[in-house]
Amino acid sequence: MKQTEEQFTDAINQCREVFISKLKDYGPAWRILRPVSITDQLYIKASRIRSFEIKKVQKINENSLGEYIALVNYAIIGLIQLDLGFIDMVDISYEKAEELYNKYAEKAKALMLKKNHDYNEAWRKMRISSYTDLILMKIFRIKQIEDHQGDTIASEGVDANYMDIANYAVFAIIKISEMSQK
Repeated sequence: MKQTEEQFTDAINQCREVFISKLKDYGPAWRILRPVSITDQLYIKASRIRSFEIKKVQKINENSLGEYIALVNYAIIGLIQLDLGFIDMVDISYEKAEELYNKYAEKAKALMLKKNHDYNEAWRKMRISSYTDLILMKIFRIKQIEDHQGDTIASEGVDANYMDIANYAVFAIIKISEMSQK
């Protein structure tokens, strides 16, 4: 389990580096995104990964690692937006954006550690393509919840789905990293 925690931290740090770099370039411009736009952005990223997996050919020379990193970052942005709500003008500083990113990355990690304990590292035996499919399923669940204005009867809310998307994407990043080290 310690190895998983360390690998998770390394993967989140990789995602954070990209988040911070883009934050330096663009600021927290994502604050204007409404929840449905975040869901659509997640969908675009996950669909692109699935396309890579199915077609085995890419016309743009980018790998799925970057898309999984984007999935983590957009899922965390989604959690921030659920907490703060969307706005019409950027309203937080670079430092506040980074603080919020760290808060939700830690929440995702805490959830992963609990679930990983209960599932006994089952994610290690899964294929990366399964993470992609599970992420897409979570996105479709979010869309359904959004279509119902957030009302659920027996299901977890959008926030739980964002957490799961972040965690599945981190597992994919870990697996890709392990494969590149072989």
